[in-house]
Amino acid sequence: MQKFPLGQVVATRGALYELERASINPLDLIGRHVQLDRGCLDAHDQALNVVAVEAGHRIFSAYIYGDTKYYVITEWDRSVTTVMLASDY
Repeated sequence: MQKFPLGQVVATRGALYELERASINPLDLIGRHVQLDRGCLDAHDQALNVVAVEAGHRIFSAYIYGDTKYYVITEWDRSVTTVMLASDY
C-alpha cells in the first residue's frame, strides 16, 4: 500500500547505470520507499519519515545493494521523487 504520492519519478544517470550494472530494477527501490521500508536508516531517521508523511516534509530513504548506496528522496510538496547514488547527494 502506497503511503504517499511520489509525483514525477526521476533518477540520476549514475544511479541508473549502477542499477543496470547490478541487474536491479529501479522500481524495487521506489516500491520500498513508498512503503516507508527502513532500508539502512536508523530508528531516528525512520521516525522522521513517518512524521514527514503526516506533516508534508521531505521523505528520505537509503538502501544498500552490494557495495553501492542509493538514496530515494520525495520532495516536501510530493512533486518529484529522485533515485540517486549517495555520491550524487
